[in-house]
Amino acid sequence: MTTRLFVSDNSAAVHPHVWEAMRAADAPDMPYDGDALSQGLDARFSALFGRECAVVWAGTGTAANALALACLTPPFGGIVCHYDAHVEADEGGAPEFFTHGAKLMLAQGEGAKVTPETIAAVIDPIRNDVHRVQPVTLALTQATEQGRVYTPDELAALTGFARERGLRVHLDGARFANAVAHLGCSAAEAAAVQGIDSLSFGFIKNGGMGAEALLLFDTALADQCRRRHKRAGQLQSKGRYMAAQLHAMLDDDIWLENGRAANRAARIVAEAAPERLLDQVDANEVFMRLSPQEREALRAQGFAFYDWSDTSARFVTAWNTSAEDAGALASALSAL
Repeated sequence: MTTRLFVSDNSAAVHPHVWEAMRAADAPDMPYDGDALSQGLDARFSALFGRECAVVWAGTGTAANALALACLTPPFGGIVCHYDAHVEADEGGAPEFFTHGAKLMLAQGEGAKVTPETIAAVIDPIRNDVHRVQPVTLALTQATEQGRVYTPDELAALTGFARERGLRVHLDGARFANAVAHLGCSAAEAAAVQGIDSLSFGFIKNGGMGAEALLLFDTALADQCRRRHKRAGQLQSKGRYMAAQLHAMLDDDIWLENGRAANRAARIVAEAAPERLLDQVDANEVFMRLSPQEREALRAQGFAFYDWSDTSARFVTAWNTSAEDAGALASALSAL
């Protein structure tokens, strides 16, 4: 029996253009990040976002997020994030490790989205004295861990609030392409780019192989970040193969088309059993109420997915999820 994978978009194949680009990069060039492809990333991403940025490639999203937070937050500072945020729930303590001890301060919010009000509820009671960790950075996720997308207006309100309170802002964009595809706006609008300091632009979940882009819109952080990047063991000797992946995904907006494809497949799944949905489906993650017996029945038919709780499951579609596979899952859900 063929297994139909809805476990994670990390399970998806690498986009063919990425392989082609890496093969094309297979020629002598300067080592580390001194090659022509790495040197061209700043201009490429600055053009995409309409704002100057410095770009550092990283091998994982964990490293990209943790490096950014370490550049923005001192060891004695606090990072405000949603209690379901990936940096809190799924990074194995990497943010605390990379920052040498910064404290994560957890906010509430439906759909794993924070608001100025839920952030204020966390930081307003903190006395400004030496005995209390002071909030320094706000970490947002676009799209969130529950598959929800912040609108440009919501992000503008959050970044404006952060500036009023003296907070730096990092945006975790592991599924940023899915967010942009859902919003139908520019990358700059989907990131509220004028209000953030850094963005981890995810490619691995979206058809890349092993490279993510860390964008520093506060370019004064670039030198510090590159030194941290080396110290963290992220500075690969043949960096041109990392940079080649990022250039390939930007070519012809492959990153965006892949996000659209994954979102389309998620809608097919979601529309099969709307009464089971735990939340609206903005991107490529579908959360449904399913009993243990129903989940067992789906697995017996060859579907692989995560148990989200004792009473629910998560299905994740990818850039190459076929209409046939999405339709098969939809039919199986409808028949439960």
